[in-house]
Amino acid sequence: MPAPINQLKQRLLRRESSLGCWLSLASAPVAEALAHCGFDWLLIDAEHGPNDIQDVFAQMQAIDAARAHGAHAQAVVRVSRNNAALVKRMMDCGAQTIMFPAVETEKDAQLAVASTRYPQDNNNGIRGISSVVRAGTYGLDKSYISTANAQASVIVQVESPKGFSNIAAIAATEGVDCIFFGTSDFAANMGHLGNASHADVQTAIAYITAVCQQHGKAVGVYAPDVEVAKRYREMGINFISLHSDVVWLTRGATAALSGMR
Repeated sequence: MPAPINQLKQRLLRRESSLGCWLSLASAPVAEALAHCGFDWLLIDAEHGPNDIQDVFAQMQAIDAARAHGAHAQAVVRVSRNNAALVKRMMDCGAQTIMFPAVETEKDAQLAVASTRYPQDNNNGIRGISSVVRAGTYGLDKSYISTANAQASVIVQVESPKGFSNIAAIAATEGVDCIFFGTSDFAANMGHLGNASHADVQTAIAYITAVCQQHGKAVGVYAPDVEVAKRYREMGINFISLHSDVVWLTRGATAALSGMR
């Protein structure tokens, strides 16, 4: 059978609203539990925190297991850098949607797209080929390699003034499905470390959103709470992370303790 239809990619292409959550704890049970909560996607963060390739593999298995029992969350993997070798391993494990940090130029965006595609029909793809990986059902799915490219999806993060200055070219890059605004790093690079709510940062988010809409591309952002997430959605941002597994754990615990004390 062919590669599974990437429903998240279709939602991004249609610029439909979707809600997700960051996975930072490198825990398959946590990933599975959150998948049952109703999120549209769960991002396994291999840039920050303890997630390594085995953790990513296990969490994708857990998310798929939840989908088999009625959940609809899909896995997204953020790699640590724009590197084809890293992307190849994540996609071999079954990832279809990859997030790339610190994309600053059109060339960076083109490399990101190429690393998610097998060489096919003169497409400049550079993804290495193995026929016995989990993504291809360990070699049992003979049609995976010929159908995988159509389901591959790329999300690029713009996190610096240089990326901001090149946003139109990045958004116009064929194969980029979503531009994700890295609020924390961008705020720091603008001289507002730890203050992503600063007016300069919010103005930049609004500008990037408008440029991406002109190019028909979805826009994503990480929201610290529900009220901020609602405001981002009203701005036209489609792909919103409702914080992270670790924060929901610590917020819930500290709120309960505070209530008891």
